[in-house]
Amino acid sequence: MLLSDQGAAVVKVEPVVGQDVTRRLNYARGGLSAFYLNGNRGKRSISVDLTRKEGRQVVLDLAASADVFLQNFRPGACERLGIGYEDIRAVKPDIVYVSISGYGPDGPHSGRPVLDPVIQGLTGMVAYQVNPDIPFPDLVRNIVSDKSTALTVAQAITAALLARERGAGGQHVVVPMLDSTLSFFWNDGMVDQTLVGDDVSPGMTLAEVYRLTECLDGKIIYFAASTAHIHGVSRAVGHPEWCDDSRYSLEGFVDDQQNLLDYGVMVAEAFASMTVADSLAGLYDSDVPSGPILEKSEVLTHPQIVHNGSVVTWEHPEAGTIRSARPGARFSGTPVEMRLSASAKGADNREVLREIGRTDSEIDEMQAQGIVG
Repeated sequence: MLLSDQGAAVVKVEPVVGQDVTRRLNYARGGLSAFYLNGNRGKRSISVDLTRKEGRQVVLDLAASADVFLQNFRPGACERLGIGYEDIRAVKPDIVYVSISGYGPDGPHSGRPVLDPVIQGLTGMVAYQVNPDIPFPDLVRNIVSDKSTALTVAQAITAALLARERGAGGQHVVVPMLDSTLSFFWNDGMVDQTLVGDDVSPGMTLAEVYRLTECLDGKIIYFAASTAHIHGVSRAVGHPEWCDDSRYSLEGFVDDQQNLLDYGVMVAEAFASMTVADSLAGLYDSDVPSGPILEKSEVLTHPQIVHNGSVVTWEHPEAGTIRSARPGARFSGTPVEMRLSASAKGADNREVLREIGRTDSEIDEMQAQGIVG
């Protein structure tokens, strides 16, 4: 979807029998679920029986005019179907062929099925959710492994296309969910596993310091990443004298973690006697990164989100009025044009098949034989 909004023509190949399960999840209307619409906007859909020779030929003909071929079967499945990297390269030598799998093409777990929460558990992400407020492992309640893998794939595709443009030719890009998620998580999540040896100074991970703050009438979030921020918090809770105590500074926290713990207790007690409005007003005045905890419905009306046009409303012929988040990147020279469409399974069969040279009578015959839906 990201690449579609950036100009790519994307064709999603689905089976004739069965379909993408996300089409039928909750929050659905007109045969399309919100989950499916949110992940497949801007893609055309064809349904093809890949177990039939004629079906495989459709995919090969599509690949012959494509820049990128992307598949997320388990390792070896595409080769058995006759649409592996070598098969596709035979009809399109400079193809960028992308293989997404759970664990990678080989290894002790390569043949196992996997979904997002399994990868969260394997990469340490679940264990990382433990903190003083949540003293047990828990999932990130969002498909963060799936989405970080998708972003990795999108970046890898653009890098491979640039390399091809510069003369490197096509190539096979392998993206295991396990590796892409671990790489995404590592920067902050594995700081306590980065330096090897017994002579590493102790510290606290973000999991231990990321937390919500209770006020009289709700919760807020703030984060103090500098001494200036810490002093701003002190002023916001009505204790400017804490700014004169060297213990309550970034250096003081680094020198002795007990200073951080003590300060956290003092600040929590102060915020507990303040309203959300007063707390945020003081933090904003002191230039401390902070904000409210919005309900999802409140996100839609937040003044900055409204100002940015972050949410776009459009009409789908079957699903009705749809909200979508606009892409995050804004290009000055090549503005993103959101493709405000989403296809039912096989809805674009005839259009796509015509593009690869099939006549209407041939398409009718393929449909009659169940080669396409």
